[in-house]
Amino acid sequence: MQTATSKLTGKYQATIPEPVRNLLHLRAGDAIAFDIEDNNIHLRKARPIDLIFAQSLENTLNEWASEADEEAYRDL
Repeated sequence: MQTATSKLTGKYQATIPEPVRNLLHLRAGDAIAFDIEDNNIHLRKARPIDLIFAQSLENTLNEWASEADEEAYRDL
């Protein structure tokens, strides 16, 4: 098993290491999906169906969309 690591920035962003990008055939601008199961996270290139599903939810997820909400929940 090969392991690749990356460090989080202050904005919780990370660079996807080159071996992972190559394996998943990722290019700049591609969407990625995080599959969460128990305590495991699987990273994969998002498929068109993932993007359609996310877009269909986009307008329904506005409960916590204010700047006050961002400030209150920033540390979660």
